[in-house]
Amino acid sequence: MLTTAIVFAVLAAALHVYIFALESFRWTAVSTRKTFGTTAEEANATKELAFNQGFYNLFLAIVTLAGVIAAASGHHSVGAALVLAGAGSMLAAGLVLLISSPSKAKAALVQLTLPLVAVVLVLVWLPTNV
Repeated sequence: MLTTAIVFAVLAAALHVYIFALESFRWTAVSTRKTFGTTAEEANATKELAFNQGFYNLFLAIVTLAGVIAAASGHHSVGAALVLAGAGSMLAAGLVLLISSPSKAKAALVQLTLPLVAVVLVLVWLPTNV
């Protein structure tokens, strides 16, 4: 169970590193604007905000990957806690997007599905292993 949770946590972290790259370095690119549904004017006006937001995604990925490394190194409790913190925050951010911008439901579901699976699997694994 923990191994499967780790796989989903790694996938969630990889997705958030990708989102970091889009938001922090490619925000005004045509392909990124199409992905996020923004115009050139909107992208230019929000470039600094997106840059900052991209780093939040990177930091969540780092926390999650630190948990994966800890769990894979035999520090299961620490790993589970860090995966829950990182992936749980990714999940919460996806829920905020879903609730605050229903028109972006597809993006929210992409953002929250992998961390949701990781969180559920860790929570199922926890009671009998810690």
